[in-house]
Amino acid sequence: MVAIHRITEDLGEDTFQLVALHSSLEDYALVYALNLHLKTNFKRTRGDLETMAQNSFPIFEWRDKANDAYWTLIKNQSTIEENIKVDGLFEGETSVRTYHFLPEHKEVDYLIKIEQDGMDLDSAVVRELNTMPRVMTAYTIDPDTLKSKKNLIF
Repeated sequence: MVAIHRITEDLGEDTFQLVALHSSLEDYALVYALNLHLKTNFKRTRGDLETMAQNSFPIFEWRDKANDAYWTLIKNQSTIEENIKVDGLFEGETSVRTYHFLPEHKEVDYLIKIEQDGMDLDSAVVRELNTMPRVMTAYTIDPDTLKSKKNLIF
C-alpha cells in the first residue's frame, strides 16, 4: 500500500497586511516621501520582481528591525513595448501593453506589503499615508479576497 501525502495550502501561507496607495508620483519620488514622512528606510532591490518572462515590477524593501517587520513597496503597473508583427501600414511600429501586479485592483498605483507576526495593521499608518502630499488615498486590502494572492508570495 502506497501512502499519499498532501500539502495543504495553509502550510506555506504567509501572514501579511496589504495597503493600497493611489498616487501620481513616480516610484522613486514616492519612496523618498515615504522615507521622509513615515521615517522608513525603503531601498530599491537589485532586481525587479518578475512574474512572467517579459514582465517585471519595480520593488522597494525595508526591514524594520525595531518592530521585527518586513515592508515591501511594489508598483502595481508595468508597461512593455512590443513590436507589431504585421505587414502593411503599421509594419515596424511598436505597441505598448500594460500589465498589473494585482489585476483585481487595476486602479491601485502602489501596494505596500507588511509582514509581521501577530500584527494588526495600525490605523495610524494608513492615517499617516493619507496625510502625505500627492497621495490621493490609502486603504487596506484583505489578502484573502484576492484571486491573485499567489503574486504576493515572494
